[in-house]
Amino acid sequence: MSGPPATPSLTVLVVDDDYRVASVHVGFVEAVPGFRVVAQAHTAADALRLAGELRPDLVLMDVYLPDGDGLQVVRSLLGEPSAPAVIVISAANDIATVRKAVQLGALHYLVKPFGFAQLAERLQAFRRANDDLGGFPEEPTQQDIDRVFDLLRPATAGQTEELRRLAPTLQSVYDAVAAGDGSLSANDVAAAVGISRTTAQRALTQLEQSDVLKLELRYGATGRPEHRYGVRRR
Repeated sequence: MSGPPATPSLTVLVVDDDYRVASVHVGFVEAVPGFRVVAQAHTAADALRLAGELRPDLVLMDVYLPDGDGLQVVRSLLGEPSAPAVIVISAANDIATVRKAVQLGALHYLVKPFGFAQLAERLQAFRRANDDLGGFPEEPTQQDIDRVFDLLRPATAGQTEELRRLAPTLQSVYDAVAAGDGSLSANDVAAAVGISRTTAQRALTQLEQSDVLKLELRYGATGRPEHRYGVRRR
């Protein structure tokens, strides 16, 4: 007997002028169950074009883009009838930029650099609120509305710990590989980060499957080839 149909993944457009950073964020998003990245954009023009073509549920929007202000892109996106939700991700932490993002209607604002758990908390909160909205009556009560806004808050301490267990070392593992001299094995990464080989291998596989790292097979005289990982250059 088959179970209930699987809930479709929420689609995400990742916007960042830095190809490497965008790839890391793609890996973060796809490590959270229920989310799927449909595209990356590295300019304001591409962000607007891809958002119009793909109609993502959520946009991760950088502020500093080579051809324009990311917040102007947010203004344009949120002015559309089928507007996506937006989480702003930026190195800018001045009050004017934060205030403008809030006024435009951004769900959250994450200051770079941030770790996997910080983004995952906000993605999970968005998922909970989005699922709840799907069951709303035509005329929701104030209690219904308050519940959705409560759901948009980041996870509790207990939920945060669970998210950390999902992929606790993605950023550290990526940093170790990026800082390494050439490609690294799971044993190399485990020693550099201070984690078990099994945990290192799981994180390396996730980053490789998300197209952030590249896998190299090094063959010895006998036995199975050694799996080594390097940063995928764009």
